[in-house]
Amino acid sequence: MTVAMADGSLPSSVVTALYLRTKALHVEAERTGIIRELLRGSATRDGYILLLRNLLPAYRAMEQGLARHLKTPGIGALARYRLDRAPAIESDLVVLCGHAWHHDVPLLPAGGNYARRIAEAVKGNGSRLIAHAYTRYLGDLSGGLILQRLLARSLDLRPAELSFYDFPKYPDLAALKAAYREALDRAGSLASDPTNVIEEGALAFTLNIDLSCAVQAALHPAANAPG
Repeated sequence: MTVAMADGSLPSSVVTALYLRTKALHVEAERTGIIRELLRGSATRDGYILLLRNLLPAYRAMEQGLARHLKTPGIGALARYRLDRAPAIESDLVVLCGHAWHHDVPLLPAGGNYARRIAEAVKGNGSRLIAHAYTRYLGDLSGGLILQRLLARSLDLRPAELSFYDFPKYPDLAALKAAYREALDRAGSLASDPTNVIEEGALAFTLNIDLSCAVQAALHPAANAPG
């Protein structure tokens, strides 16, 4: 399904097009898997740790890909923001469960699939990275503070365990979100095939849903066992 205006053209804003294309998937993501539990305040500490560990390879792949395209028009502007969530996730994992987290907390197949898809998006002109940056970074900036407060309350997490949601180089997160959205739109305007970017956004949300459900299934294997 491709998003189109009444005259059949694509929206001029790639962010708007991504929003329209992924709106239903966004709702589904919030209603399924570990994300549903997190938003309801019913997730466990182990569940949150497992989610972080499985998001980390995706962020690494995205951030390495953005760095690779530092001189690519449009994508390079996104890379220069250096939002760098992977180091923050690693820091949180160390505080949450120790330096052996990469041995103690499993990487699920869904986590590996997500990271591999982002690595594929890096190839060529890298324009599909726009969709992944939209899905992850703009999502972090949109709902991160709310989720940070929710996790602090429901899981009794300390600030040192929630640095994933902190952007210390940017004191005004509302301004950062607006500027990053504009940078995404500028990058999208330079994409040779905006439809590929928009469909990559739908795939990114699908991979997030798959990961969320996989985390929940790993935490509750008896509930997911066949009949």
